[in-house]
Amino acid sequence: MKIEGRAVCLGEDVDTDLIIAGRYLRTKDRSIWAAHALEDLDPGLASRLQGAVIVAGKNFGCGSSREQAAIALKEAGVAGVIAPSFARIFFRNAINVGLPLMECEHGCRCVEGEQVSADLESGMVQVDGKEYSIRLLSPRMISILSAGGLVEFWRKTG
Repeated sequence: MKIEGRAVCLGEDVDTDLIIAGRYLRTKDRSIWAAHALEDLDPGLASRLQGAVIVAGKNFGCGSSREQAAIALKEAGVAGVIAPSFARIFFRNAINVGLPLMECEHGCRCVEGEQVSADLESGMVQVDGKEYSIRLLSPRMISILSAGGLVEFWRKTG
């Protein structure tokens, strides 16, 4: 599974409240979540997420266990997220909704807008031509991501 996009660079400890604020969770309309993704971090950021790869610092997705955070990023068109570490529940939620996450132990250096490509099977990421290794996902996780999430995976495999 390969992922490409332009970098959106974020810092450490981006929590689920920053990814999608609680005030937008009164609806189940995913397009509203996408339109307001990361709004409290940068009010114009949601409009730049389509086709982006988020390159963040450690502990991405910490905070509450809301599944809507991973859904908001996927619905906003985020191709994947690279970080040195992820909150455990966010990690599972993201895989289950089909949002690729890549753990890069020492992080990736990036400048906003640089081209990012990743190959989840080989465990390599390139950011503006610089290579980084990422932790390999299990074959089952790759299958879930390739299917578009856990629900689609089960529909296809029974």
